[in-house]
Amino acid sequence: MAQVATPRMTRQTAGALADGAFKVVLGAACLAGAAPFGRLLGTPAWLMAVAGVGLLIGGGVGIGCTRSRSQRTYVRLMVAYDSGWALATLTGLLLAWRGGTAGGEVWVGYQAAAPVAFAALLIASAPEQATPGPAPGVRE
Repeated sequence: MAQVATPRMTRQTAGALADGAFKVVLGAACLAGAAPFGRLLGTPAWLMAVAGVGLLIGGGVGIGCTRSRSQRTYVRLMVAYDSGWALATLTGLLLAWRGGTAGGEVWVGYQAAAPVAFAALLIASAPEQATPGPAPGVRE
């Protein structure tokens, strides 16, 4: 009887799963609390809802692609996403500190767009090869 080898759970895989789960939970919270969170952050409820949907998409695709995509690709995309998140957060805080009213919209706008871009790039990346075999025409 043939056994199917499954890749073992690595710390990177666990981190990717946790990242996707966090996005799903945050997305659900944004959808469920769109109006009160919108008031708190000074953004319209519809933008909070759009951010919630974007986070659900990004998290769901992230969880779904965890085992089929290269962890190297995954980590690079997570670093890019988190770097953008940090910049959006700092920009929003700076705007609020300076007395502006667009800080919440900057942060929530990033949450609306970035997870969808993350998901699209992850889907577009090449699936990881299970076990590379010998090159064509090469004997082992």
